[in-house]
Amino acid sequence: MKSLADMQHEVDQYINQFKAGYFSPMENMVRLTEEVGELAREINHVYGPKQKKLSEQEKDIGMELADNLFVLICLANSMDIDLTDYFQRTMDKVNTRDKNRFERRTE
Repeated sequence: MKSLADMQHEVDQYINQFKAGYFSPMENMVRLTEEVGELAREINHVYGPKQKKLSEQEKDIGMELADNLFVLICLANSMDIDLTDYFQRTMDKVNTRDKNRFERRTE
């Protein structure tokens, strides 16, 4: 299984083969917003009330999530942000701040 660091490195290798390199953070944010919209639309089709048009192509929610992850990694890489470090900090925060927020399962 790939770690976040592995994914960030793989995306960096891919992007750096092109002269243009990374898009600016603002351009990546716009791309991410577009991808989130595509994911939201697909989730609405599968889990919400909105039916697909007959002319609409079937999409895979997993691929939409992966598209979002790719752009998110591009955004992080373009700003030299280590997602592993920040993800761990987020988990520490939610495990502390929210540890009693929700009812836990009993086994």
